[in-house]
Amino acid sequence: MLAAISGVLLAAPVAGADLLTPEDGGSPNADSIDELYKYTLAVALIVFFGVEGVLLYSLRKFRARKGAVAAQIRGNTRLEIGWTVGAALVLVVLATVTFLKLDEIRNPPKSGENGLALTEVVRASDNEQRLPPDGKSLNIEVNGLQYVWRYTYPDRDENVLNNVFAYEELVVPVDTTVTLEIRGQDVIHSWWIPALGGKKDATPGYTNHTWFKIPASKAGQIFRGQCAELCGRNHANMVASVRAVTPQEFERYLAQRRNDIRAANLAAERQRREQEQGRQPGEQQTPRGESPGGDSGNPVPGAPAGSAQ
Repeated sequence: MLAAISGVLLAAPVAGADLLTPEDGGSPNADSIDELYKYTLAVALIVFFGVEGVLLYSLRKFRARKGAVAAQIRGNTRLEIGWTVGAALVLVVLATVTFLKLDEIRNPPKSGENGLALTEVVRASDNEQRLPPDGKSLNIEVNGLQYVWRYTYPDRDENVLNNVFAYEELVVPVDTTVTLEIRGQDVIHSWWIPALGGKKDATPGYTNHTWFKIPASKAGQIFRGQCAELCGRNHANMVASVRAVTPQEFERYLAQRRNDIRAANLAAERQRREQEQGRQPGEQQTPRGESPGGDSGNPVPGAPAGSAQ
């Protein structure tokens, strides 16, 4: 029994990690959200235990006794002013801390020295999008559709139809500020990777924005999330994941995805041409007047030479 209790106590910190507070460690904005939550939780616990302590003390101190007559209290002006001012001070402190933390949560920082070399300044799509001080970020489009996430990576031309894209897993370089443009294609979805910050709705006809910056020490780690908006019968299957890689690995990933997409497009184009010519996909074209077996004297397999068709 002692061994079992000791094992439970040793495993409790790991099993209970972020049980009562938001996940953090994946991005500065997630860390700020976690810190703000803990500050608020600490103040709430002080108020809770203070109120409950006074309540329990009063229940014991002023409990009913046989033959005792309770004092008839009509009010206490100083006490009433005291708890009113105290509650107001608590709200002022929480509001001040919240507004101080909002800048860290909403405004993305510049990419680090070990991040992806970003040369072009991102043009904000609307007034709601916030960019780093130098205006440079890896700006990725996140599109939610039933029931998968599609990620479109930017390139250096104006043609968005040839951009690299992927489904389900978003691959990003570490120490690089990543800004997201989040949209919904059919119904409302919600992008949420807890360790990378707060969740944002993917709403049809509207663009939401968020950002994250994964530390260089997290290279190789996968951050998992879930669509946080009930979007249909397969909502539970609409998972999301972000894989952090080094800038060099990210460049190789984009090149591989670009080659895969080009090969798939060529295969699809070849298949369309074959279908337009009346042949089944993959069937070899037979020269005119020659059978598939190469015998020009037998146009129809199995038919005698010179027979009418």
